[in-house]
Amino acid sequence: MRHHHVRDIKCIVNNDEVFRFLVEFERNRFNYDYCMEFMEFLDEKGTFQFPMLDNGLFPAAILDESTEYTGYSAVWIRDNIFVGYSYYVSGLVDVPLKNLMTLFRYFSEYRYRFENIINKVSNPDNPMERPHVRFFGPSLSEIDQPWEHAQNDALGYFVWFFCRLINEEVLSPTIEHMELLGLFCAYFYSISYWNDKDSGHWEEERKVQASSIGVVVSCLKELRKVLIKNPALVDYCRYRDIIINLQFLDFLIQKGTEALSNILPFECVQSDKARSYDSALLFLCYPLGVVDKAMTKNILDNVSNKLQGETDRPFGVRRYLKDTFWCRDYEDIPANIRTSISSERERWLREHDRQLVEGEEAQWCIFDSIISTIYGLEFQKTNNEADFYRQIGYCYRSLGQLTSMDFHLGGFKCPELYYIKNGQYVPNDATPLLWAQANLKIALATLTNSLKLR
Repeated sequence: MRHHHVRDIKCIVNNDEVFRFLVEFERNRFNYDYCMEFMEFLDEKGTFQFPMLDNGLFPAAILDESTEYTGYSAVWIRDNIFVGYSYYVSGLVDVPLKNLMTLFRYFSEYRYRFENIINKVSNPDNPMERPHVRFFGPSLSEIDQPWEHAQNDALGYFVWFFCRLINEEVLSPTIEHMELLGLFCAYFYSISYWNDKDSGHWEEERKVQASSIGVVVSCLKELRKVLIKNPALVDYCRYRDIIINLQFLDFLIQKGTEALSNILPFECVQSDKARSYDSALLFLCYPLGVVDKAMTKNILDNVSNKLQGETDRPFGVRRYLKDTFWCRDYEDIPANIRTSISSERERWLREHDRQLVEGEEAQWCIFDSIISTIYGLEFQKTNNEADFYRQIGYCYRSLGQLTSMDFHLGGFKCPELYYIKNGQYVPNDATPLLWAQANLKIALATLTNSLKLR
């Protein structure tokens, strides 16, 4: 495993104080108390600041006037679930409960978008007619801007986390809850989610992709557990004549599982849009756990060998090869094109002959922490030291991504990504990204649990 010794990764640790911690942490043989002290130190520095709206929702990033152009003041469903889950992993339930209840209210207010697709009133080929997964947080109102809203994964994450809190007896299910959950299932059925072309985690060109299918499979499995534990509520989990019982869920799960078996370990096998490697598949390993140990290893190997930053520039992990988002000198692209939907950006790049060289893609800061967590949980099961050092190595990489004190938006912050500007990798303006903060918080919580076992 490369980079599990701090002396090997000095060149990628951006913050001097973080580097000093890593040196002392290793010198003290990975001391639990020292790790806890450092987490408190990061808290004091604002690394885990999550500015919550009054209604419990979170914007995608913490912005100022200079970074408002990114549009990351909006609320994304997917990001909110990961932030809420990071609180839950840390033993705090009030924040994710408030967050989920507001998302429940949002979906209830716009349930007609689900119903219109189910009843064939709206066209699912038009992403603006699908349930909107990005909206204005304070008022729960939709944003009047073209967007790639066909994102089955975002919807699936909400159902997955909602049902998980029911199954772990944090949330008591009501008739209203079951009715809305039934609506989601009827929607997934009506669009045949197992072969539906959606825009997925990266909100880009629509295709049939394993990372989206896997999220829906996982949420359906959690809902199945809810129905088993709460048989009195089964009759309310329906939409009109579509009864969402165990048999119906088994059918939906089987369709998704069969699709995954035909696609994984790849992201997409469509001949015109095939993609062998995509870091979004990591989320099927954690937090969803929808793939087995062998497939988890396959996905980890692919990400490590194909998408992980090179040894001389290991700032993070690429989403996929030939990714043009925040590609080289991205700020030279007009702001309205940068923040537009992906098809407009791709068109502009083609028209201006902006060719992307493989290896110049942005390196993201949301993945190393997830990989660290995956290895940490495996170590906690098997006590295999190799997994522990892999956990440490990827946690080092995640901490190394924290910004330096001379970064124009401040130090100790979790960027969305690093991109090439004037020949050097620098953080982009979506800093700090709450999703990156959440994943790092989970990784450190998992690390402390591993340290207790040593």
